[in-house]
Amino acid sequence: MANTPHGGVLKDLVARDEHLRDNLKAEAHTIPDIVLTERQLCDLELIINGGFSPLEGFMNEADYKNVVDSLRLADGTLFPMPITLDVSREDIDRLSLAPGKRIALRDPRDDEALAIITVDDVYRPDQVKEAIQVFGADDPAHPSVAYLRNKVNEYYVGGKVQAIQPPTHFDYVALRYTPAELRAHFKKLAWRKVVAFQTRNPMHRAHRELTVRAARQRQANVLIHPVVGLTKPGDVDHYTRVRVYEAIMAKYPNGMGHLALLPLAMRMAGPREAVWHAIIRKNFGATHFIVGRDHAGPGKNSQGQDFYGPYDAQDLVMKYHEELQIEMVPFQQMTYLPSTDEYQPVDEVPKGVQTLDISGTELRRRLKTGAPIPDWFSYDAVVKTLRESYPPRLKQGFVVFLTGLHNSGKDAIAKALQVILNQQGGRSVSLLLGDTIRPELDTPFSATPEERSKNLQRLSFVAAELARAGAAVILAPTVHTQAARDAIKSTVLSQAGSGANFFAINVATPLEHCEANDRKGIYTRARAGEISGIPGVDEAFEPFERPQLTVDVTKQNIPEIVHSVVLLLETESLL
Repeated sequence: MANTPHGGVLKDLVARDEHLRDNLKAEAHTIPDIVLTERQLCDLELIINGGFSPLEGFMNEADYKNVVDSLRLADGTLFPMPITLDVSREDIDRLSLAPGKRIALRDPRDDEALAIITVDDVYRPDQVKEAIQVFGADDPAHPSVAYLRNKVNEYYVGGKVQAIQPPTHFDYVALRYTPAELRAHFKKLAWRKVVAFQTRNPMHRAHRELTVRAARQRQANVLIHPVVGLTKPGDVDHYTRVRVYEAIMAKYPNGMGHLALLPLAMRMAGPREAVWHAIIRKNFGATHFIVGRDHAGPGKNSQGQDFYGPYDAQDLVMKYHEELQIEMVPFQQMTYLPSTDEYQPVDEVPKGVQTLDISGTELRRRLKTGAPIPDWFSYDAVVKTLRESYPPRLKQGFVVFLTGLHNSGKDAIAKALQVILNQQGGRSVSLLLGDTIRPELDTPFSATPEERSKNLQRLSFVAAELARAGAAVILAPTVHTQAARDAIKSTVLSQAGSGANFFAINVATPLEHCEANDRKGIYTRARAGEISGIPGVDEAFEPFERPQLTVDVTKQNIPEIVHSVVLLLETESLL
């Protein structure tokens, strides 16, 4: 028998509102609408299919504040993660958002109306407090804090939703189950105990051994339930991962395991995320849930320390064990014993027995360089799939991002670097300069700050797509704020696939030199008030944080600077 949903009732809003579907769809044509972001789309799908039970919509202010402060909804129900619909001040005015207002929520991919929200309230959250309470620190090194700072609007809209239809998916349709469908599947197969395994990474032999061992110890079956929504920037894309999961499912004992995909937008919130994941798997019918070491941890903070302790997630899940009503299975680190050709938990290996392991970092190195991956670590079909999606380092694309003041020499450096990379061959080389693309995309001397921001978004998207295709991209616009630089980097890291190799070059030529050698007279016109928005004159050029390289044409000539960039690329095995 599948586990009882969190809160006692599965909130399948699609089924609940089926009889209203035609009326709701017609109403959606007559009311204002919001086009959802990718994360909001993931959240809405799990709201309307019951994956986020007991939620029936996006959190109002009372629920939001309670969740941030105490991991509970306003009625006291355990729920650790804020699920919010963010809007801008312009959205509030444009849509006349106020309590009682009905707004259609649309899919950003095909513009289909998915649900209608009845506004409960519109409120301005304390996002710094949210970062500290939910993620542990207001540190932009945390991907969700960076997302909160750069992509989340300043107001939230709370309210329950009525479901029109779930989002349409065209990929891996047979592997996508709603909670009700997965529960029905377990019932049909008479699975009374189900151990759910959460992952956002490819699986290898150790993961298979871990899950098989957990199931056998509990006389249960295994649900491999990977996340295919938003994960951490730089993660393996979900298409590749699902092919890996399909290959590894054939290695399970017949009838033991089942693969289903979860359209979740992860927050990488460590302990809170583990409790959230347990609730979600409980809603999908699982009775047991594997919680790993540093579960859903985002890596290192700005001081180079782990955001969370290795067992903080397990401790928090155990703290709420009685309310969760899903049994936690602590992750056991598995290691390979060559003498017996088997995997065993590390703490069960006798002292002195030889063990072998390959870290995630080492695996990525081998994939990038084409070095062999032993069959004791992974299966041939898994390695083949990964190699198809992750070509050798010399075939991967990359983005060299140069920015500095106008006339700092960044354009000259970029053009010279293009020549050198073309001379070396092996990749197409794309050059994106402000001067050459300004008529179409980049008009800093006449555009508003909002238009410039959109232009930079377009530029970063183009750069990411070119790098994904294996090109060397030299990107050299004038970007005077660190937030905009971080946004460009984030776009490349999240969208460029195996080409997500990003190198930030700070062209730190002093303003005095830039202005003294300005043949186009941009600075003269700016100081005369003829044009505005010129960094260094009427807008500050913020200090460049964390560049891989800092150069200055008053201290080095162009060939020397270009050579230093080439050496940086060679150090990363890209040339």
